[in-house]
Amino acid sequence: MEAARELLHLVWNNVKLVSIWDILDIAVVAYMIYRILRVVRRTSAGSVINGIMLLLAVAGLSSFLKLNVISYLIEQAMRMGIIILIILFQPELRKFLEQVGSSNLNRLVKRRVKTELVGACIEVTVAACSDMSGTRTGALIVFERDIGLTDYAVTGTRIDSMLTPELLRSIFFPKTPLHDGAVIVRNCRVEAAGCMLPMSRNTGIGRELGMRHRAALGISERSDAVAVVVSEETGCISMATDGVLKRDLPPPALEKMLVEELMRPEQGRQKRRKKKVKA
Repeated sequence: MEAARELLHLVWNNVKLVSIWDILDIAVVAYMIYRILRVVRRTSAGSVINGIMLLLAVAGLSSFLKLNVISYLIEQAMRMGIIILIILFQPELRKFLEQVGSSNLNRLVKRRVKTELVGACIEVTVAACSDMSGTRTGALIVFERDIGLTDYAVTGTRIDSMLTPELLRSIFFPKTPLHDGAVIVRNCRVEAAGCMLPMSRNTGIGRELGMRHRAALGISERSDAVAVVVSEETGCISMATDGVLKRDLPPPALEKMLVEELMRPEQGRQKRRKKKVKA
């Protein structure tokens, strides 16, 4: 009993040494680690992290067993570790910094635009995709959210026009100059067409998926954009968010998902978290 009292007394004395700033410091570091893990969890960087953890485990084991040669080699490799990590995680670090740099004021402005125009924007997109699905016209439509897509928009032709079904159908009509690229939508307006997007680095993608689907996944891995794809081969409609591709969507399902992602993004994220927990 006396030992238990001494233990509680020791714990209490140590707790009193922890200030509110220490708690804040730990919370900030934990939040940063959480955000970084969210960015890399669905990219090839996740495999790199597993490799780093394995390397650290080997380093600890070799030090415990006094394997001097292995310990020396791992120590030399770790001296350049920071530079190597920056090179390996350059896309993920950029996405993380872009997410952090998305100011609350910018989000409030975008939300105001969404409440006025996004409903009509979604209706136009669903109608156009339904028509193009029936004619098996390939299409790739990307909706910009908090992270800007200017770097990708400048690779295409600037349009700066209202989003209409006729415009989308004319852009993606086969053999037109812009039909092979992506359309980038910003604030419910077509910012540019014929844009080049990065391909997904996910090696687990099925071989049946074409370049449009890989580009949709790629842009969703590198930003918070929402990408809608119409398959030229099958006419099926798909949507990519956060590196996840939802395939074979009927128009009502596409409309529902676009509402969740563009009008109620927090609700969409919560639903994805619930699905991950169930899986």
